[in-house]
Amino acid sequence: MMGGQGVGKGTFSRMLMADHKYRYIEAGAILRSMPPESQVAQIISVGNLVPDELLFDIMRTEISLDDVILDGFPRKVSQAKWLVDNYADKFDIYALYLSVPPEVLIERINKRIRSGSTRADDASPEIIQRRLDNYFKITMPAIDWLRTAPNVHFAEIDARGDVNDNFADIMKALQK
Repeated sequence: MMGGQGVGKGTFSRMLMADHKYRYIEAGAILRSMPPESQVAQIISVGNLVPDELLFDIMRTEISLDDVILDGFPRKVSQAKWLVDNYADKFDIYALYLSVPPEVLIERINKRIRSGSTRADDASPEIIQRRLDNYFKITMPAIDWLRTAPNVHFAEIDARGDVNDNFADIMKALQK
């Protein structure tokens, strides 16, 4: 499940899990659960991405051969290639890209903050902007790579509209 911060990756993942016995792996939640003094916590608290090797070690322990939904991973081309290189021969990889314009992402993050978010990566407008800048500069190339990657089923879902309509589009993409 791919897309910018606030696009609805968690929402749609929960909806998919209600329909199928997927195991949900939310990379961000795993990273945010690290002790505050850890290297990972220090990196994400300022809106930066965790280095690949640290992240690969974490993801390697999380990914199983069960049906899984990955939320927030991969975020970089190197991570997308690692995922395909290490797992495409073990199970089918579906990359569902939830697409919305940047102003919608900012609106949704602000709504999450107004709803009481205590996430360190939602702590200030500067951190939010850095995360969005990283998304467009670093994650979008990974999404673009996955569009044509070998052994990857790719679908782009316009996630601006009604949640139920978007979910229907996701289900159609998975059935193809």
